Amino acid sequence: MTAATLMAIWLVHLAAAISPGPAVVLAARTSLREGFGRGSWLAVGLGLGACIWACAAMFGLAILFRVAPALLSVLKYVGAAYLIWLAWRMWRDAPQPLSMDLPVGRGRRGASGLVWLGIATQLANPKPAVFFGTIFLTFLPPQAPFWAYAVILMLVFANDAGWNVIVARLFSLERTRRGYMGLKTTIDRTFGGLLALMGLKLATT
Repeated sequence: MTAATLMAIWLVHLAAAISPGPAVVLAARTSLREGFGRGSWLAVGLGLGACIWACAAMFGLAILFRVAPALLSVLKYVGAAYLIWLAWRMWRDAPQPLSMDLPVGRGRRGASGLVWLGIATQLANPKPAVFFGTIFLTFLPPQAPFWAYAVILMLVFANDAGWNVIVARLFSLERTRRGYMGLKTTIDRTFGGLLALMGLKLATT
């Protein structure tokens, strides 16, 4: 495993991580509504979810999809349904005023809950499944040493978590937050519409 190979893997995955998708949308919305800290916990979960897909790719995901191609189709439709469900929730709740106070007897997700939400979002998203099961594997040399797998996982986590932390920071700024408060319904329904379009695209391609 050469430094050039690791650099190529890092760059191609970074390009995939920063491309628009459900992870970026949720990181932006969470930070707008709840602040940078909570958006960062979500980003950690997104990074861990990407690592799970990378592990699956390194240990046989492509073989599994070739043996059982219907599995990828099932994954695609489940992911599409999940994105459309999230879009419906965003659209439905958009007109409701944003309150920073929690209702009695209810609480927001804690840090661990946000991490799990990030992991679930990645696992339900066919975009990383397709990327890691195809493009990623073309850059992965056969019979790489164990240390190389560990380094690759660290690069994958740094790309996904790091980019979404940047997104969380940008969308948590006070100026951005004030603008959101004034345009909450429009922005939430825009985010919801984007997720719905992503879901429909997944289901029809």
